[in-house]
Amino acid sequence: MTNEKRALEHRERGNTRVDRVGKEQAEYRGADAYSCPHARACGACQHVNEPYAEQLARKNACVADLFSRFGNVEVRPLLGMDEPYHYRNKVVSPYAPGRKLPGMAGGPPAKGRAARSARAGGARGRTAPGSPTREILCGMYAAGTHRIVATDECLIEHEEGKRAILAIRNLMPRFGIEPYDEDKGTGFLRHAVVRVGHASGEVLVTLVTNGRDFPGSRAFCRELVKRCPSITTIVQNVNERRTNVILGEREQTLYGPGFILDRLCGLSFRVSSQSFYQVNAVQTEVLYRTAIELAGFTGAESAIDAYCGTGTIGLVAAKHGAARVTGVDAVASAIRDARENAKHNGIENARFVAGDAGDFMRAAAASGQRSDVLLMDPPRAGASEEFLSAAVQLAPSRIVYISCNPATQVRDLAFLAKHGFAVRVVQPVDMFPHTDHIETVALIECGEGQLRPPCVAKEGALV
Repeated sequence: MTNEKRALEHRERGNTRVDRVGKEQAEYRGADAYSCPHARACGACQHVNEPYAEQLARKNACVADLFSRFGNVEVRPLLGMDEPYHYRNKVVSPYAPGRKLPGMAGGPPAKGRAARSARAGGARGRTAPGSPTREILCGMYAAGTHRIVATDECLIEHEEGKRAILAIRNLMPRFGIEPYDEDKGTGFLRHAVVRVGHASGEVLVTLVTNGRDFPGSRAFCRELVKRCPSITTIVQNVNERRTNVILGEREQTLYGPGFILDRLCGLSFRVSSQSFYQVNAVQTEVLYRTAIELAGFTGAESAIDAYCGTGTIGLVAAKHGAARVTGVDAVASAIRDARENAKHNGIENARFVAGDAGDFMRAAAASGQRSDVLLMDPPRAGASEEFLSAAVQLAPSRIVYISCNPATQVRDLAFLAKHGFAVRVVQPVDMFPHTDHIETVALIECGEGQLRPPCVAKEGALV
């Protein structure tokens, strides 16, 4: 029986078999690949057992095909990673009850190895009244389901992040913490979200709980930090809703400052529990440097950073060639973080506005203000037609469009091409090795498009 069939069989019985996965246990397959027995069952990555060069070739072909509809566009080769493993600096794991523990009512009798040690992938034991009566599962969801594939190691997750996930699981019985039962809506700990600063090494742990009351939280945090000394802050996020959304709206800091700092492209960024921050820091630097290169900043240009989030790409632009940057985002908390990041880095030629980027651009165009470059990084669904129409009204000389979904990017670029813009360069970046996801950066210039009305920028300066 194969590992995959065995895992599926056990999972159907409510007992996910755990195979240890990692460099030490995995079968080495040449210069660039390790074998993962959970690759097909787990929803995290689909191609980890394929040679990386083959993955890059397939993604290159996909991008070339998608953008073939645009004439005279330079589609560059995909920028891959030298070391495409353990790149995810954000590690997320649910916690859920597994089968009943030996000696508990309805559970199997305790005997042999099961009575003496923890089963890999599920912490066992009962040390105090009210402590878990079932094994505790953590890991990844099986593709397309909410069944947990329990893993002690992962080839794409940051090792410090995974270490914290497992330490939490192993501490839960000692502190009487029940894992959340999604079907019943009972239990306390739903998820842990761990973020690791790639350059700083700082670690933020967010514990997502089904209720605010957390008896023994200080002792729990103290023991967790003792086991994982790289942890610099711990936040409790409260989510009492019956929902698939991981984070709730209320939270409190249990340990440390409530955020971590990390360095990216020569700048320091504040990362909190709900901040948007790219999960692959190595490739994020590649992505942002590519965007800045395509923007062609000379020190004289003004720029709008739409969908700016916490200001990462806008601040990098402000430091590396843009004369002025205005970042716009609808999420007020992200704008607060962006302003803090600008202040922290001593950047004075960037400002950040809370609001709709489309409305902001329409108002700027109507008042005669001008932007030389539009930087945009929309969600997977792409930009709305209203946003794109506002971009046409603003008429920047260049648009640098970062996308995590090339299919919706192609749709949006076709709209811009009909309104006097021309797609010049497409640079794909492999932000998520071993998955089907591709990130692309496109340079669009105000010039000859497929159907060309005049593309005229207005007089004035955006301040």
